[in-house]
Amino acid sequence: MTKLEKEEILDHEISELIIPSQKVAIVQEGNTLEHALLVLIKSGYSAIPVLDRDYKLKGLVSTTLILDSILGLEKIEYDNLSAHKVEEVMDTKVARIMENGIFFKALELSINHPFLCVVNEEGVFTGILTRKSILAIIHRHLKH
Repeated sequence: MTKLEKEEILDHEISELIIPSQKVAIVQEGNTLEHALLVLIKSGYSAIPVLDRDYKLKGLVSTTLILDSILGLEKIEYDNLSAHKVEEVMDTKVARIMENGIFFKALELSINHPFLCVVNEEGVFTGILTRKSILAIIHRHLKH
C-alpha cells in the first residue's frame, strides 16, 4: 500500500459505514430491565444503546449488566426485572464517534469495542459503526 492510499483510507469519513439508528435495536433509559432483556435476547446482541426521550445517547445496557443486577445471594431474583429500570444498571461510558468522524479515529476506538455508537453534534444517536465494517474496509484496501 502506498503512502497516498494509506492516507486516503485513514482520513476517509465513516458516514458510508454507519448502520442507521432505524436498523439498530435500542432501549430507553426508563424501560424496565425485563423489556431490555427481551430486546437483547430477540435481537441476538449482547449489548445495545440506551437513549433518552430525545434520542440522545445515554449509555449501553448488556445481558451481563442485567443478569448481575438480579443475582441474589442464593438465587436469581427474576421479580427484580420488572421492578428496576435500565438507567439503574446501564454503563454510561460508551465508545462514541461523531457521524462526520474520520476512519482512523473509528479504527482506534474499535480496538476495544465491538461497535461504536454514532452521534451528531447535539448528542442524538444516529447509528452504530461495527468493528466488522471497519475490518472489511481495511481488508479490501490491503487486498488491492
